[in-house]
Amino acid sequence: MNIRPFHLAIPVREIAETRSFYREILGCKEGRASDHWVDMNLYGHQVVLHVSPAKAGEASSNPVDGYDVPVPHFGVVLSMEDWEALAQRLSSAGIEFVIEPYVRFKGQVGEQATMFFLDPSGNALEFKAFQDDNQLFAK
Repeated sequence: MNIRPFHLAIPVREIAETRSFYREILGCKEGRASDHWVDMNLYGHQVVLHVSPAKAGEASSNPVDGYDVPVPHFGVVLSMEDWEALAQRLSSAGIEFVIEPYVRFKGQVGEQATMFFLDPSGNALEFKAFQDDNQLFAK
């Protein structure tokens, strides 16, 4: 299967601070933009930040592995090396984690490194990595 980039549009409270976070903290390259939206290249995927203050940051949570996982959330499955580098970059930037970087399901099917944090608009992001990418959909 040839995996193609996904497209995701999310609501943000305001554009400048959120745009800066995605560029400077997450390392996204910026694409097309207006005063009310901006395209970001998130590891080869198109995330569009749309100004919609009333909808930004709406969330609840579900219990997973002893943690309250924010819902909704999105992110990217990275290589372990890229995941570790991102975790370090976020920590160095003083980003507050919703769920600190750790290994979930240790010793079980689907073992993965994961971390959760919020963008400035309250949108939850999860970045994860597997030692074996074949575990991504393992039961």
